[in-house]
Amino acid sequence: MASKLPTQLATPGKIHQHRQFTATPTTNPLSWRRILSPEPLLSLSTSFPSGKYNVNHLVKCSARATAEATGAMNLGPGTPVRPTSILVVGATGTLGRQIVRRALDEGYDVRCLVRPRPAPADFLRDWGATVVNADLSKPETIPATMVGVHTIIDCATGRPEEPIKTVDWEGKVALIQCAKAMGIQKYVFYSIHNCDKHPEVPLMEIKYCTEKFLKDSGLNHVIIRLCGFMQGLIGQYAVPILEDKSVWGTDAPTRIAYMDTQDIARLTLIALRNEKINGKLLTFAGPRAWTTQEVITLCERLAGQDANVTTVPVSVLRFTRQLTRFFEWTSDVADRLAFSEVLTSDVVFSVPMNETYNLLGVEQKDIVTLEKYLQDYFTNILKKLKDLKAQSKQSDFYI
Repeated sequence: MASKLPTQLATPGKIHQHRQFTATPTTNPLSWRRILSPEPLLSLSTSFPSGKYNVNHLVKCSARATAEATGAMNLGPGTPVRPTSILVVGATGTLGRQIVRRALDEGYDVRCLVRPRPAPADFLRDWGATVVNADLSKPETIPATMVGVHTIIDCATGRPEEPIKTVDWEGKVALIQCAKAMGIQKYVFYSIHNCDKHPEVPLMEIKYCTEKFLKDSGLNHVIIRLCGFMQGLIGQYAVPILEDKSVWGTDAPTRIAYMDTQDIARLTLIALRNEKINGKLLTFAGPRAWTTQEVITLCERLAGQDANVTTVPVSVLRFTRQLTRFFEWTSDVADRLAFSEVLTSDVVFSVPMNETYNLLGVEQKDIVTLEKYLQDYFTNILKKLKDLKAQSKQSDFYI
């Protein structure tokens, strides 16, 4: 269903490091505005449809409903849209491209929201998707991308060189507002496992705030928390080992249940079709949680060579994070190091999946293990290297 866009979207704000999170009842949570603070760091308050909460957190970001914006919205009947019409936000990313590919294979009409760039995302068009340009940091570019869309699958996240809040908070507030105003029927949001337990980490706190913002927007939604991608291990460990380059690790016993993004895409689309999952919070985790050293050892065995491991003590990460907070131009580096510090602490990023498998009608044996994923990678890459070496020798012979 389509409807008019509210005249006022989210007002950009800042993040406050120390504040009280207060919510008061409101009767109409359809639209939101964030409160600007004259302080260098922003204190924000959120209004919820019902109930009153007082929660103290180190880092918080949220929003408040405004009567002027909600009054400007026309939620009358619009043009019906096909349930198979999907908008994938962040379609060029590690997860986003797998969502696009799987959805196309299953017969969905896929539209991809990507930022304007010098090198177009032609591979998405080659697959059969429609590509539309918009930028989450520019809310006025978003509404046109949603015309005729039934479901949004939000895979977007900020680039490493960007302030975390630019896309992951301000952009998401605008995106959710637009989705509500345009009558989007379902919104799938990817978050981070345990984000509610680490308010001291800006990225995780922003994810948790976005979850709450989405829940209280009134949109039909599914929230999926993720632990880690297997694909990220290729560049981090597999390739450096093959190229005899340094592999960076820590001395922490953190365990992460990595999951193949192809499996995440498959389970997401199953959840999308299951009406019983509407409004639920799911967590996807791989079959087993691994430490950094266990991953490196596995890569060494499959590659048939030892890794040149450089270990960074967790204490160094903590010191570096504190140091970078002294300088405004390195504050975003400190925010990302805070996330790294959590990933190198004594925690386990994993959950039992039996209940989720039953809910989705999936069997554990159909989920790719890390051993199988890396074995396939090394088998293929080593075969290619062997073929290239053979071709090189043959060329030398003819010369």
